[in-house]
Amino acid sequence: MEEKPAREETAIVLDFLPNGYPNDPTPSHRKQAIIQAIGKKHFTLLELTAKKDSFLQPLEEIYLGEGKRDKVQHIVGKLDADKLTASGRKEVEFVVQDMVQKGQERFVSFFNTAQPLTTRMHQLELLPGLGKKHMWAIIQERDDKEFANFADLRQRVHLMPDPEKIVVKRVLSELWGDEKHNVFVNSPE
Repeated sequence: MEEKPAREETAIVLDFLPNGYPNDPTPSHRKQAIIQAIGKKHFTLLELTAKKDSFLQPLEEIYLGEGKRDKVQHIVGKLDADKLTASGRKEVEFVVQDMVQKGQERFVSFFNTAQPLTTRMHQLELLPGLGKKHMWAIIQERDDKEFANFADLRQRVHLMPDPEKIVVKRVLSELWGDEKHNVFVNSPE
């Protein structure tokens, strides 16, 4: 059975270009308003076209799912990080930080369920600042009792770097395409 690609239901606006891309050679009367956004569930960078007479603000949440969309006309597709506007790039870090903070359960669940990738490498070691000592300490502590939140993780694992910051750092690194394995981001194809 073929697996359907991960789809985003909602996204956060990173930048809104009411007159399209400035370097687009299309005549101005044919240009469409462009939205650069990041999906809330899989951190997918997206390029969208806005409905006529729509105006969006950065950090605004928009609906992308099936059915009636209020402000989005069409999903153009996934967006490479290098195609983000300067404004979009500035917003990404803030948005990712906010999403990690608000979706803490999802990331704590990763710490509770991460598995080995190979006989020499564990998923936990993919996070910046976590080596073998932290990995074994996390595994030992979660075997006793699962972690409830980032604070619980930090308190129970000796000398643990801030888990929220390392998750944010990893997500951003995956968005910029710096990683071989994606843990949190739905990578562009």
